[in-house]
Amino acid sequence: MKYLIILGDGMADEPIAELNNKTCLQASNKPDIDKIAALGRNGLLDTIPEGFAPGSEIANLSVLGYDVPMVFEGRGSLEAASMGVSIEPGEMAMRCNLICIENNKIKNHSAGHISNAEAEELILFLQKELGSDRVSFYPGVSYRHLLKMKNGNKHLNCTPPHDVPGTAFAEVMIKPENEEARETAHILNDLILRSQILLENHPVNLRRATAGKDKANSIWPWSPGYKPAMKTLLELYNLKSGSVISAVDLIKGIGVYAGLKVIEVEGATGLYTTNYEGKAQAAIDALRTDDFVYLHIEASDEAGHEGDVELKIKTIEYLNSRVVKPIFDEVSTWSEPVTIAILPDHPTPCVYKTHTNSPVPFIIYRPGETPDDVTVYDEFAAEKGSYGLLKGAEFMKALINP
Repeated sequence: MKYLIILGDGMADEPIAELNNKTCLQASNKPDIDKIAALGRNGLLDTIPEGFAPGSEIANLSVLGYDVPMVFEGRGSLEAASMGVSIEPGEMAMRCNLICIENNKIKNHSAGHISNAEAEELILFLQKELGSDRVSFYPGVSYRHLLKMKNGNKHLNCTPPHDVPGTAFAEVMIKPENEEARETAHILNDLILRSQILLENHPVNLRRATAGKDKANSIWPWSPGYKPAMKTLLELYNLKSGSVISAVDLIKGIGVYAGLKVIEVEGATGLYTTNYEGKAQAAIDALRTDDFVYLHIEASDEAGHEGDVELKIKTIEYLNSRVVKPIFDEVSTWSEPVTIAILPDHPTPCVYKTHTNSPVPFIIYRPGETPDDVTVYDEFAAEKGSYGLLKGAEFMKALINP
């Protein structure tokens, strides 16, 4: 038996008035996902342990069966693994967004989805101007970058920028959780303020402003931590080999620590314009040799953060027709069966433009297994599924060790 998880990031939502109180999943035309729901067994999964914010780092670790309170060491350290940046003893890593601030308020968390080339130029500029023996900046993808700090204290209260669009940035700057972290918070807040001065009139931002695009005029460090200690999925679930496919450094970094091979797909962007067909083919090719494949599609999450209902529906329909259909059509012809799971990591409701911690709907289709009575895939249909409500690692145990 082989196993495939297709994860539509942020795909779940809440009823939306303009959709006659349907969710985006309910309003989408997704016959192939619905077909798999009807052939499989369904349920809800609580991916956010008590005391944790509903971030993708937490939710994806939960989906993969990890004990989050035991292994989580911040988003930055996970993304560093994807970027090939080592985290040494005594070093702290943080996600470092490039964001847009307008009228002293956070306009968006992504600097208008700045391009890789523009972002790299800005991050390398900041490394030259703000980097030191203690602080280093590393370019990542689009707005997602890395800050590494020697002798940093991770006990910080940091606000993810995607949670607070429209908020005055000064109200949500970094706060120490104890006296020992006060110096670290002071250094990081000073870097935020200095970055704003340096970036405001940088040639990249002047060109973006002329073109009517949002400026990338501030850094925003968050999710601090040290190097995590994690067993691989191969050890946890007796798998021989596995792969991860994603455009997002966070997911690739989780995959590295989980012992999965990272498969790069040309044209994979993390946006609705991503190379869906390339990702689907990469998953098919990986399943020919690997026991386990984790296929992550970011597009629905970004649409949710933008509050764009029409776009979110489109991303779900693209996932259906350009990813799920070709994969299912292909693996259904194989002699070795492939168990397929489909789910989001967390909801990203368009009305809130941020993540919530509501349970997410999931499908597990295992060839030859008697299906339950659910015939469509959405947040409410899944409530009636035979799995009921699972929590955290119970999902992977149901997937691999039924």
